[in-house]
Amino acid sequence: MDLIGFLFRWSHVLFGITWIGMLYYFNFIQGGYFKQASAEGLADAKAKLAPSALWWFRWGAMGTFITGLALLGKLAIGLNNYIIVGAIFGTIMFLNVWLIIWPNQKIALGMAEGDAPAAGAKALLASRHNVLYSAPMAFCMLASGHPDPSLGWNLYSSMSNSLIVMLVIIAALQANAMFGKQGPLTTVKGVIHASLGLTAVMVLVFNYV
Repeated sequence: MDLIGFLFRWSHVLFGITWIGMLYYFNFIQGGYFKQASAEGLADAKAKLAPSALWWFRWGAMGTFITGLALLGKLAIGLNNYIIVGAIFGTIMFLNVWLIIWPNQKIALGMAEGDAPAAGAKALLASRHNVLYSAPMAFCMLASGHPDPSLGWNLYSSMSNSLIVMLVIIAALQANAMFGKQGPLTTVKGVIHASLGLTAVMVLVFNYV
């Protein structure tokens, strides 16, 4: 057994659980609580709970990204569509955390100066898109290591038409994450359905395009 490779994979999973777990917590639990909390409870949560949760969130993302890069380097020869798309989803999600969500959350929570409502909206939009990306990213991680020829997945093609289509879809979604609107991602139910729908679209693209 490749012990070093296994330890990186194991660490990647642990960091990923921390990161995505906190992502779901923010979107599925904390957001709803903030809307219903009393003024006193909201102020206390923003001062004590949210900064601590954001620490685990952003450093979980960092650990996932670094160990993912190490694993990707070991797979450079055997890349396939799912590995490539999964890595792209993960990288975009990591960049959203550090370049959009965290800087704007600091403003929204009063940890830095700025327009708090506008910053909160930007952070929420990027966070919702990270939830959108999470299901197809997880699917890619699992599918890339367990190809099933009976399903006809085009796992080992190079720059195929299906991969190009997925890259265009991802670029359009990320443009919306940075400059667009929440749309169906406004509600928890909406973002969950959209994430599962995006996963289904990805599988169909890799099967039939």
